[in-house]
Amino acid sequence: MYAVVKIGGHQYRVSEGDVLFVDKQSDEVDQTLTFDEVLLTNDDGNVTVGQPVVEGAAVEATLLDNVKSDKVMVFKKKRRKGYRVKRGHRQPMSQIEINSISTSGGGSKKKAKKSDDTEASESQGTVSTDMTAKEAISHIRNTDLDDLKGFVPEDEERVTVLDAWNSKQEG
Repeated sequence: MYAVVKIGGHQYRVSEGDVLFVDKQSDEVDQTLTFDEVLLTNDDGNVTVGQPVVEGAAVEATLLDNVKSDKVMVFKKKRRKGYRVKRGHRQPMSQIEINSISTSGGGSKKKAKKSDDTEASESQGTVSTDMTAKEAISHIRNTDLDDLKGFVPEDEERVTVLDAWNSKQEG
């Protein structure tokens, strides 16, 4: 089962167990977030398209860490004038893991609850969700492509956070 959900002005194709980098959501880590702007759901070929959202559908996610994305350089130049300005910034991002996709009984727009049950999130995948963003990046770089399902382009052997985020934006 997968769903297309709108988070922070961007649309993401998510399924249970996916780890995403989205625009910053909150300052508190290990918090459960509920997103109810679900635009499409697919449950084994049973596709439901919302007009504009699917009524009663919600996606629950756990906020794993707040990080900054790779640096974006902004270079301005006017030729023959001696004007050159080099600036850059790092966009604040949140690393979230999708816990469940429900098609009935949605919640509020974004509800935050404390999550004390980390054992349930660890049992869903083989990777511990208690790692920081830097540990997650090193895990992504050191893991085979077949084990990273859902957010790695098929033609790449290793990814960075920016590559994973951009490929999730496109897909």
